Amino acid sequence: MTERFDIVIVGAGHGGAQAAIALRQQGFAGTIALIGDEPDPPYERPPLSKDYLARDKPFERILIRPESFWRDRDVTMLLGRRVAAVDAAAHRVTLADGTPIDYGILIWATGGTPRRLTCSGHDLTGVHAVRTRADVDRLMAELPATTRVVVVGGGYIGLEAAAVLTKLGKHVTVLEAADRVLARVAGEPLSRFYEGEHRAHGVDLRLGATVDCILGADGRATGVRLADGETLAAQMVVVGIGVVPAVEHLLAAGADGDNGVRVDAQCRTSLPDVFAIGDCALHANDFADGASIRLESVQNANDQATVAARAILGGTDPYHAVPWFWSNQYDLKLQTVGLSTGHDRAILRGDPATRSFSLVYLRDGRVIALDCVNAVKDYVQGKALVTGRVAADPASLADAATPLKSLVG
Repeated sequence: MTERFDIVIVGAGHGGAQAAIALRQQGFAGTIALIGDEPDPPYERPPLSKDYLARDKPFERILIRPESFWRDRDVTMLLGRRVAAVDAAAHRVTLADGTPIDYGILIWATGGTPRRLTCSGHDLTGVHAVRTRADVDRLMAELPATTRVVVVGGGYIGLEAAAVLTKLGKHVTVLEAADRVLARVAGEPLSRFYEGEHRAHGVDLRLGATVDCILGADGRATGVRLADGETLAAQMVVVGIGVVPAVEHLLAAGADGDNGVRVDAQCRTSLPDVFAIGDCALHANDFADGASIRLESVQNANDQATVAARAILGGTDPYHAVPWFWSNQYDLKLQTVGLSTGHDRAILRGDPATRSFSLVYLRDGRVIALDCVNAVKDYVQGKALVTGRVAADPASLADAATPLKSLVG
């Protein structure tokens, strides 16, 4: 007999967990199933490349809610289970073991899978991604026998992993194909600051460096050969080159999308009674001038989950939330509000040499984003400038003694 739930949530990360929480908080009394392909209950992902990898937090401390929470709220947890197909007409998902599950409403919150290297040796033991608890546990298990690590990718995941591994006493080389780190998400002053910080901590940071292949012996990685022929010895390779949205089953079922599944302002897909939220949801974002984007952030997953829950219960509020992100590296706390993509001016506020400063991004004279390094006050006060698209005086923005809240008007 096929089991049926009023709402089936596929994906037990931040978005899926928050969808179940929001539904219960808003009074939904029907049946809910949360399907996750990992055996663990929902847990926080950002600490994986920070506190969890550094062994500063045990797994129990990064759980989104205690296991008893889900039982108390009558959320059926189907963990360690993977969806293999979606039949939108029949309102049915089929698990990899062949089990069919019918739904009244489906919420797709699958996030993405780490983008893999495609070169020779990419599948050797010792080559790691940092996306799940199991990924990091495997990496941690190999650390005692590891002295040299090559990190491929100078984005947030790669740099956070490099910072932790350096702290743990490993010799770390970071390879970034672009001419600066964080090139996709930050202005050049921030990139150069972080390059300097990592080098000051002993990281061998290579820009414009691409991988030819992973070298190995007896099935295990032993080094990385660069495109220019140089060989770097390494017992471990950490790959952080982005994620691929996990939407293939929805697209195969007929959903509109490509790099993600397209959703409307209330997170509905083009399929009947199917919502999509979080990293995999391609949505028109007000803070990207209405462009369709995917946002890989906890904020986006949680806020879209709440919007979808309200819509399921008859609400009409659209998704409109200012994006925010954070990154911890060494003793530096970076907090970002807004989206800097498309900026035509970046104003430095404060002195990077003090290791406390902000970068304010403008487009057509209006503030669209801030990157704040050890500058919590700027981050908190700057949010109003971003949400209001404030046309602030550039000289005042550059003056660290001028409170940003005084510029809101």
